[in-house]
Amino acid sequence: MDWDNLRYFLELARSGTLAAAARRMGVEHSTVARRIRQLEKQMGAPLFAREAAGHRLSEAGRQLLPAVEAMEAAVLGAERTAPANAASSGPSGLVRVGVSEGFGQLILAPHLARLTRQHPHLSIDLLAVPRMLHLSRREADIVISLERPKRGSVIVTKLADYTLHLYGQREYLARRPLVAHREDLRHHDFVSYVDDLLFTKELQFIDQLWPPERFALRSTSITAQYEAVRAGAGLAVLPAFIADRDPILARVLPTEARFVRTFWMSMPAEAKHLARTQAVWNLLKEVGQREAGRLVPSIA
Repeated sequence: MDWDNLRYFLELARSGTLAAAARRMGVEHSTVARRIRQLEKQMGAPLFAREAAGHRLSEAGRQLLPAVEAMEAAVLGAERTAPANAASSGPSGLVRVGVSEGFGQLILAPHLARLTRQHPHLSIDLLAVPRMLHLSRREADIVISLERPKRGSVIVTKLADYTLHLYGQREYLARRPLVAHREDLRHHDFVSYVDDLLFTKELQFIDQLWPPERFALRSTSITAQYEAVRAGAGLAVLPAFIADRDPILARVLPTEARFVRTFWMSMPAEAKHLARTQAVWNLLKEVGQREAGRLVPSIA
């Protein structure tokens, strides 16, 4: 049985769609479909049920999955025990890093780009998306989240704290009622997340300050919220590492409207000894320390 076909089977089982599996494997979706057909022909049974939302494992697929996962574990074990000179050229292969949008774009991207310049055989997928990515589904090799993982065979470390403040555009603040106390917030419009699409409770802020009568704009994207505040739509709680660099924004109630959150970094325990994963993991830890002053700036 062709191991390459089994690899495609494993990725499709985890991702659920041809497009996602293709991105993960670095091929066209038609290649994934062809490999699955070849494997199903070998097995003599359909391994997936084709549905509108994607591919769901059939009974034959569910029976095959544990055996293929065991084969994958054996391959990873072989990589860990490979001769030392095999890694003499540095880490190689693909590492996928899942992270929140703002932190990924503004803080991590430049550092990860430098790492790939240092190691030309290393590739990184930076998945900076407004949702939680799951190690158990192999959506990423390293995940940076706002909630510490509580289950699974994973290695977890605290990456860094970061602060958020309430911000408004300076022209907006000049033409609207002064905010000297929390009660004054009742005169203002707000920009925030879409509640029913919020992927973590750690991003719930506004109600802790003042229950808004009106949201001028809500978005799943922190970048969109930031741009809306810059355009004068209202007030929003934004990460300091995004908003403090913008001269047209000002903090509102700087001591009261201050929030501290933590980035947690995790990876599967079996990936600990892979050179490519370890290289990215170590770099991310360095970034957390190096960018501490930007992530938690002074209150003044």
